[in-house]
Amino acid sequence: MTVTETGRPEPSPLYRWLVLIFVSLALFGSYYAYDALSPLADVLKQQLGFSDLDIGFLQAIYSFPNIFTVVIGGFLIDRMGLRKSLMIFAVLSFVGPAITAATSHLSIMAVGRLIFGMGAESLNVAVTTALARWFRGKELSFAFGLNLTASRLGTFVALNSPSWARWAYSNWRTPFLIAVAFSALCLVGAIIYWVMEVWAEKNYHLGEVSTDKLVFADLWKFGVSYWLVVALCIVFYSAIFPFQTFAVKFFMEVHGTSREFGGFLSSMLTLFAMIATPLFGLWVDRIGKRALLMMLGSVLLIPVYLMMAYTRINLYIPMAMMGVAFSLIPAVMWPSVAYIVDQSKLGTAYGLMTMIQNIGLFGLNLLVGWANNYGHADAANPAGYHLGMWIFSVLGLLGVFFAFLLRQREMGPHGHGLETITTSKRP
Repeated sequence: MTVTETGRPEPSPLYRWLVLIFVSLALFGSYYAYDALSPLADVLKQQLGFSDLDIGFLQAIYSFPNIFTVVIGGFLIDRMGLRKSLMIFAVLSFVGPAITAATSHLSIMAVGRLIFGMGAESLNVAVTTALARWFRGKELSFAFGLNLTASRLGTFVALNSPSWARWAYSNWRTPFLIAVAFSALCLVGAIIYWVMEVWAEKNYHLGEVSTDKLVFADLWKFGVSYWLVVALCIVFYSAIFPFQTFAVKFFMEVHGTSREFGGFLSSMLTLFAMIATPLFGLWVDRIGKRALLMMLGSVLLIPVYLMMAYTRINLYIPMAMMGVAFSLIPAVMWPSVAYIVDQSKLGTAYGLMTMIQNIGLFGLNLLVGWANNYGHADAANPAGYHLGMWIFSVLGLLGVFFAFLLRQREMGPHGHGLETITTSKRP
């Protein structure tokens, strides 16, 4: 255990990994609640008369408040500290799903999804900032990878709920009530983190959390590399999560799968990420080459949607390709920000990045819902999905472009070491 200049030791590895476990528990709950909607799409259509645009709206409204609130969340983290912010966001992440489950009225369900989005995305920012505080200069990418694995286990469990909770899908409300139960884990994780951080501040030397006054002008001081990472973030997640919104319905109506198998196919992205993301994180900690790896991951996204739309290829193949990309890019992208932005501004930087990501998710969920309606996409007209699938492929192409520009920037005199920093060359 290293003793710092303050006279107090750094947290032991065991303590740091316990912190990782409990903040990941909070994200597990929020990820389940977010993805509980996708397997319900056709049930909502049949029992409540919702259209694809209505379903896209329910998913999009989750992202809408974060166009504004995650930056505020980042400021709160930098000003109030992690544990207080984490608790506020966890409460919102529980209240929102409870409201959605309480009514069949689209507008009130949307209010619940909106409140949930305000809490859950800021919860992501808080956990990301916490990991940067506890693991920067140590196993940062590996810790991010393990955190994403635990988080996406929530997605995996939700997307496979038609299999393990088949009885629940006879009524639209029961799966939402299950989501409320899982969202309670957000509160559990936040409470345990609060206790652990209070104890650690008395006994260990932790990375400092800024209490400096932050001004709007700070947002424009992050540099070109940061904005290229943000651009990659928006197109990458806009190509993944809006696809998952309609994936189960798409597989059922275009490829004739059952709801259970369609849910499993969609969850393959999560299954790959759960296994491979921490391994990719450990790998990139050792070799660097972050921008290059993000570019290679983006290449994988370009063909997969068209393969599913225009061919009868075995669906395991394109979903496995997406799974590799979904494992690789986040394992590299989020930790990269910690090397580009000063630690005192990380909460704000991650908040801004998440805000812009949610602009993409909001817009793309609505756009693809509209595209499916425009094409009259259903089991009788599978070609109605083609426009939406082309939109996703173009986003993959843009991801390659932004990752290429990032690599060019980082290989020049203004680089931050994304291509060179390894565990043997810590900043």
